[in-house]
Amino acid sequence: MVAKWRTAGDACVDDLSRRRLVVFRGTFVVDGLGRSGLFMLKSMLRWAAVAAIAAVIGIGAWLYYDARERAKLPPGIVSGNGRVESVQVDVAAKYPGRVLRIFAHEGDLVRAGQVLAQMDVAELEAELAAGKAKIAEGNETEAKIKADILSREAAVRYEDQQFIRNRELFSRRYISREEMEQTQTKVDIARTQLDAVKAQLLANERSIEAATADVQNTQAKIVDSTLVSPVTGRVLYRLAEEREVLGAGGKVLTLVNLDDVYMEIFLPSDEAARVDVGSEARIVLDAYPQYAGRARVSFISPEAQFTPKQVETRSERDKLMFRVKLKVPQEKLLPYIEKIKTGVRGVGYVKVDPNAPWPEKLEHPFPPPAAMGIKPAEGAKPEEKPESPKAEEPAAKPSGAEKPTNP
Repeated sequence: MVAKWRTAGDACVDDLSRRRLVVFRGTFVVDGLGRSGLFMLKSMLRWAAVAAIAAVIGIGAWLYYDARERAKLPPGIVSGNGRVESVQVDVAAKYPGRVLRIFAHEGDLVRAGQVLAQMDVAELEAELAAGKAKIAEGNETEAKIKADILSREAAVRYEDQQFIRNRELFSRRYISREEMEQTQTKVDIARTQLDAVKAQLLANERSIEAATADVQNTQAKIVDSTLVSPVTGRVLYRLAEEREVLGAGGKVLTLVNLDDVYMEIFLPSDEAARVDVGSEARIVLDAYPQYAGRARVSFISPEAQFTPKQVETRSERDKLMFRVKLKVPQEKLLPYIEKIKTGVRGVGYVKVDPNAPWPEKLEHPFPPPAAMGIKPAEGAKPEEKPESPKAEEPAAKPSGAEKPTNP
């Protein structure tokens, strides 16, 4: 498979296909293709020309429509094309483990706090039981040590009394110095034993505290093993399946946050410079061109878009486009949350002059949800928290032999 190219005479020979394409100063001569090959080549060139003309016509029509729409706007109002977007939120496992159950599917509408998935917590429950047993053992040991302390304290008091009595006897020469020293030694030993037992009590208390911390940590892991929705949104992707093992941070679902819906439009530099954050805005969707939704400017990009190089001339600066985000208030979204979809295209309008009136076509808000066939937004449906495998065993139905018989 070797292709040889000759520059002499501007000709090329392809040894692979054994067909020659000879070029002489812009003239093509095809040798070896035949009539059918020439026909196919002409047909392809014809369709390519038609597609190019159609693309030029489409772009021209869009530019004409955009210029016409802009020309209809009164002074103080600017517009730009965009689409409805939202922030994506990942629901992921905090700790490695096996996915026990997933309660949501792609396209489902979920509420904040709704249970979406449950990780297997059998190992965590075993750790929890072991930690609680260690705490109970520590409490029992503490009781024994405290009893031992009482006994050691009594022994110290007895040896102190013996020391006082023998010291009186020693002063009267009734006992020898050796007996007096033995009494002193017994007092020291009793006090040392008491201090040692108290140290054991302190160490046991520290052990109980560590076991309690482990239990609390395990309980927190069990709670985190129940994956809940952090926002009200719609399930975009289901990235895992039941019984699948995930690592720490493994994603289970991806949600579209319907609490944060916005449209991004692009404005030229002269128009973007007059837009302020918080300015009043309108959003008109292509699917509902007769209605205009209320919005506010929440963000203006500090950097120009679509600029592959640094621009210095005035004519090029006029071509710079700045990204402007139009955020829809949450109270406006809630009644229509069943109908909201990201990716829908439309036009965003922004007031650059607060005193400029809105055109008549932008003063028609969306009708009530019932008029659009949308059910009223309901609260979060209660989700039963899945039980762990061990907790599910007692809930099993009794067998036929265990059913009580009527007398």
